[in-house]
Amino acid sequence: MNKPEILIVEDDKAIKNLISTTLEMEGYRYHTAENGAQAILSAATQQPDIMLLDLGLPDMDGVQVIAKVRTWSQMPIIVISARSEDRDKIEALDAGADDYLTKPFSVEELTARLRATLRRLQYLSASTEAENAIFTNGGLTIDFAAGCASLDGNELHLTPFEYKLLCLLARHVGKVLTHSFITKEIWGSSWEGDVASLRVFMASLRKKIEADPSQPRYIQTHVGVGYRMIRVE
Repeated sequence: MNKPEILIVEDDKAIKNLISTTLEMEGYRYHTAENGAQAILSAATQQPDIMLLDLGLPDMDGVQVIAKVRTWSQMPIIVISARSEDRDKIEALDAGADDYLTKPFSVEELTARLRATLRRLQYLSASTEAENAIFTNGGLTIDFAAGCASLDGNELHLTPFEYKLLCLLARHVGKVLTHSFITKEIWGSSWEGDVASLRVFMASLRKKIEADPSQPRYIQTHVGVGYRMIRVE
């Protein structure tokens, strides 16, 4: 896959120049927008592969931009914002953002997030949504048609909830899933009480797929926000 085209949505000139210079040095194609209206128009007409989005835009909140773009596009959106509270991250991720990078940030972290998103795009483009697909990630294999999973060739003995949770994370590999999104998908409700149950199931699942649950290789915790399945090379 060629380097993707990236839309930078940022009204701070210094930060926009920093991001633009970084992308240019890495060989990415890009164009820019300085407010929400321009971002939505560019997303619709130029159809970029990835959006880098500031939330504090002069004409509208970035979360509104995410919500509007999500009505027609599943383009990956990486938020870059000075807002560091968990509630801000959760709101953006629940609206449809794929990742959240807090200002100030290093260019190394930005390019790492872009590479991770690109790997996810490559995986999605090479995969099929058919239910008979087989998902592989490192030593982890999920046979959706057969309804079973294995690790390093050994079948995993999972409870129905553990298997459903594993499949949900796998189908969104590389993307942060919030607690409310997961509980809504697993239990059909975003009731806060289910978060405690989610932690219990997650701990049990990790014991079965992680060599060292205290240093997980497959499932990363985003404290106060949710979980992400890491793409294992």
